[in-house]
Amino acid sequence: MMDSRAMRSEGWRLFPRAYIGYKLFNSLFLGLNVGTIFTIYKPLDPSVYSLGGIALALAMLAIAQLYGRIMTLAWFFRISLLVELVVLAMVLWFLANPYTWLTAILVYAGYQVTFSFGSYLVRAETLALDDDELLRRVDSAKQIGYLIGMAGSWLFYKLLELRGVQGSEAKVYDLHWLLLGCELVIIALLVKSFGRSSR
Repeated sequence: MMDSRAMRSEGWRLFPRAYIGYKLFNSLFLGLNVGTIFTIYKPLDPSVYSLGGIALALAMLAIAQLYGRIMTLAWFFRISLLVELVVLAMVLWFLANPYTWLTAILVYAGYQVTFSFGSYLVRAETLALDDDELLRRVDSAKQIGYLIGMAGSWLFYKLLELRGVQGSEAKVYDLHWLLLGCELVIIALLVKSFGRSSR
């Protein structure tokens, strides 16, 4: 039975400073991105969301059955990296093929994949950090990042308007270049956050 107070390290370790930076930029990305999906999802029929919700619930149920095997630092890193690579792929696809039905469904499916690991990542993070002060710092970084991201997206849209960019589709497309840079920083910080123990 797994120790409820800590995650199995199995030769891995987490570097708190880099991890806090990762969570800050991860939440900054979410804040920047918060309003874009309403524009991207326009081509989708509402029934897609019902099917997507069913698929998400089934995927989360399946992942929960694996907790006994994947509650390790190694799997925490691998699944976190998988989620970020899916997000990177979605951003790149959107920049290459904006505002088509295929792009909308792929972006929706990509986010459903990332959301399916949401419960696991929250529980794994709590077990991996296992320290009240570290949890406080991580949660504070998340909220600060989210606030900066939302303020940043508002400012970015206003700057685009000053440059004469008016349509919401054009604004969201331009914002994705900023999201691309942010996601690359996120992946770099995530990789720095985990490593093999020296012993």
